Amino acid sequence: MIKVDDIWKARDFYVRVFGMLPTWSDASSVGLRFPESDAEIVLHRIAEIPARVDVTYLVDDVATAIPLLEAQSCTIVEPPFEVAIGKCAVIVDPFGTPLTLIDMTKGPRE
Repeated sequence: MIKVDDIWKARDFYVRVFGMLPTWSDASSVGLRFPESDAEIVLHRIAEIPARVDVTYLVDDVATAIPLLEAQSCTIVEPPFEVAIGKCAVIVDPFGTPLTLIDMTKGPRE
């Protein structure tokens, strides 16, 4: 659940930038499915639901993704850093939501 002020503007952003697939909507929320699975996120504007969110996107290459996301109005909070399986970074989307990016350029853990 990701709390946003404008669910339609946020929906268009997540579809365009992250390739999410719209699956349903109502007056206060929109469901978006990840293209590789049945997992989904829900963009909402429901006051009673807290705004905290933990979303990690697996990308092919974090260093390549960063300038593309900056061009889409994302802010880099933590530039790419090394982790056991590759690189990681933290961005904030144009709606104020922190998102983690990770790649597996070093391969999966054994």
